[in-house]
Amino acid sequence: MRKKALIKTVDSELSRRKPRRPAQRRARRSTNDILNRIVQAATEEFKRSGYTGTTTAAVARKADVTEAQLFRYFGSKANLFRETIFKPIDGHFLDFVNKHPPVREPGTSARAMTALYTTELQRFISEHSQMLISLLVAQTYESGDSQPVSEINSLRAYFDHGAAMMRARIKGKPRVDPDLLVRVTFVTVLASIMFKSWIFPRDLASDEQITSAINDFVMDGINTNSQ
Repeated sequence: MRKKALIKTVDSELSRRKPRRPAQRRARRSTNDILNRIVQAATEEFKRSGYTGTTTAAVARKADVTEAQLFRYFGSKANLFRETIFKPIDGHFLDFVNKHPPVREPGTSARAMTALYTTELQRFISEHSQMLISLLVAQTYESGDSQPVSEINSLRAYFDHGAAMMRARIKGKPRVDPDLLVRVTFVTVLASIMFKSWIFPRDLASDEQITSAINDFVMDGINTNSQ
């Protein structure tokens, strides 16, 4: 028995002294890989939890990076939001404006052209309403930021283009400044679509009737300077 106990003790000591294998080190990630991981994780988190519900810690865990790495590349949650939500919506809007410029095609009445454009604008806003709502929330919570997330360059280009188109149709001094009118027109469509379920009860009107009513309202507003 003593011999067996001695052998067991020696084996245990040898096992303890046996050098351990070094932990396998993870391959070094490239900067692009880290950035892509963070952006992808942030996109999923912002869409799932919204701006206020998303934390940088959750994004870092999902991306399998540290928060220090996240802040090193993006600086703040607001900057990360711009990269993942703000830039894509800017790109989507610019693409929409390029495909549907607010200009009258030859042989098409002004009313028909406006109705077509406004209908397409309603569809576009509806498709991206969640991203636009996220932008509004982010602006509310980051109002003191030096680079407001509401600054959409392609939207500003649309306003400039629309105002120029209105001025070309006006003879004399306009009743309403075209720069103001084009913005009021846009926000009418924006609010009507983004808050559609709040404003229009299901038994009030069909989607087609709502679309038509918005188009008529926009057209009457634009014609304010033509009267």
